[in-house]
Amino acid sequence: MNRRHLLKACAVGAAGGTAALLSGCGFELRKEPEYHFKTLALKGFIPHSPLSQELTRQVQRSTLKLLEDANRADVILEVEREVRDKTSVATTTAGQITEWQLRLQLDYSLRTAGGEVLLARTELRLTRDMNYSESAALAKEQEEASLQKAMQVEAVGLLLRRLAAVRLPA
Repeated sequence: MNRRHLLKACAVGAAGGTAALLSGCGFELRKEPEYHFKTLALKGFIPHSPLSQELTRQVQRSTLKLLEDANRADVILEVEREVRDKTSVATTTAGQITEWQLRLQLDYSLRTAGGEVLLARTELRLTRDMNYSESAALAKEQEEASLQKAMQVEAVGLLLRRLAAVRLPA
């Protein structure tokens, strides 16, 4: 057997062994969350907030029904604070910024239409660091927008997984 066939056989054997090991350990790809309630209302978001728009888009893809009237919803997601922030982290001796830190902060709570608290005020904090160069300002502006979008998608994913963990009182 030549060396090429031997290496190919080892690679196929290793891939098959890895698949067998992963299936035996309980590994499973993440699925769409399953919710224990049918309707959801969103309150307190900044009008036309990118985060609320992303959340609305994701909820419409799920089994949940989004209601405008919070009094008719099973669960109400109430946002108390939504802040996007950008802070300089590092500068040169000449005072030029070389690194930014982007932050997304969301404080929210979950309750029923009857006022029963399902999840007390919860803080969600996401940060990303970004190198900066004045000579590539346009590219860095696009990178910042991309990082903000990624944080927004991650925040919505975290919110949806937390909503899936909520159980309505009996």
